[in-house]
Amino acid sequence: MFAEKPVAIIDIGSNSVRLVVYSGAKRIPSVIFNEKVLAGLGREVGEIGEAAQARALAALDRFRLLVKQLGVVRTRVVATAAVREASNGEAFIARVRRLGFDPRILSGEEEGKRAGQGVLSAIPEADGIVGDLGGGSLELVEVSGGQVGPSASLRLGVLRLDALADKGEASFARKVAKAVAGAGFEDAAAGRPFYMVGGSWRALARLDMAITEHPLPITHQHDMPIGRPAELRSALARIDKSVARDIPSVSLSRFPTLPNANLLLEALVGALDPSRLIVSSFGIREGLLYDELPREVRALDPLIEAAREAGAGLGRFEQHGDMLDAWIAPAFDDGPRMSRLRLAACLLSDIAWAAHPDFRAERGIDMALHGNWVAIDAPGRVMLAQALFCNFGGGRTLPYPAIAALCSPERLRRAANWGLAMRLGQRLSGGVAECLRKSGLARDGDALRLEIGRRDAALLGETVERRLKVLAAELGLRPEMVAA
Repeated sequence: MFAEKPVAIIDIGSNSVRLVVYSGAKRIPSVIFNEKVLAGLGREVGEIGEAAQARALAALDRFRLLVKQLGVVRTRVVATAAVREASNGEAFIARVRRLGFDPRILSGEEEGKRAGQGVLSAIPEADGIVGDLGGGSLELVEVSGGQVGPSASLRLGVLRLDALADKGEASFARKVAKAVAGAGFEDAAAGRPFYMVGGSWRALARLDMAITEHPLPITHQHDMPIGRPAELRSALARIDKSVARDIPSVSLSRFPTLPNANLLLEALVGALDPSRLIVSSFGIREGLLYDELPREVRALDPLIEAAREAGAGLGRFEQHGDMLDAWIAPAFDDGPRMSRLRLAACLLSDIAWAAHPDFRAERGIDMALHGNWVAIDAPGRVMLAQALFCNFGGGRTLPYPAIAALCSPERLRRAANWGLAMRLGQRLSGGVAECLRKSGLARDGDALRLEIGRRDAALLGETVERRLKVLAAELGLRPEMVAA
């Protein structure tokens, strides 16, 4: 339905100039190239310095050649706070145009709205306040019901925080609270999450995961309690450059901005009164792509679409996952949230067929935990891993206790039973849809009933019977096979 040829976004920010090339205008396009240059366009007050312009223009000239070599069919170039507010911003943009680009300076309101759309593209159920922290500004925007609400741009970018922080933490917090209230966002997140967007806050999340030894260090949808910034403040005060070098995924170039970015986050917790802090790896660039999608495509579940694409690419039989999910669904009492995870697992149920049999279960774990998924949190990833581990014959206990501990025992049992049911369906059908169409699995009183037509009764062999017994026992039911 959509062109698969690459599209690109070039984001001319206050701190960095970045090129991201995506695989096409799908629901959640894959990143095939990502590069940034720290040009520092917003480091000088009032205007963009000549040295910063030179660095930015050199990076853009390189990007111009790269997009041609990568076969990019469309490139959008946007500039944000540093260019928007500089006295020589238009003159700089004219130099960018001479390179062959058609840049657009986003207003603060539009910048916030695109950041909000970026969050919604990856967390469709997001309901709270998005904060996009850049070098020159902080954008606040409300998201709820799949829609972007009011937006405001505050002069609180990381490159501007040193002057505020020099006057002490109490003064810093008061000024942030005043700016937030003046924008109409005081207590706006009360009882709801605050969604953190931007490189500095992603780096904070990575630091948090490193300090806490989080077993699944995936930044997107990393969830922090509201008291965590206060704890990170103490940790940051103890970390010197030599220690910082050993923290994985935290760039040394980012490290100097982290204390003030964390101080801002702590002040925003006081001003916005959120219930939780959730990191989003998606922001303005993804929001620009999301904004162009037709309404019916935006409505698609990004997790399910990505799992369907992965399953189709790695599995043997197209659309088998959808049929398998429909086949096992009557055996479970799953609400909407669980049903979508079960469907994602079924869509991935054949991804390891080409691997060595001894490693198929491990392949399922790896895909679930480390796949490039969105719209799924850490416990959801663990449920996927448990379901696929069982499906591929790995058993009911994940071999990584620290990973398993991220999910409740009840949810792990549920996911394991999905895996057993998927395994039963795969054995009965041989992975072919026709057999699933001719048979059915359902609860019938105290029985788990597997029914198939008389002509196909021979398919109910010993292995199928054994797997049905195992699943029925886990569900507290008695197995029943019927040829009718």
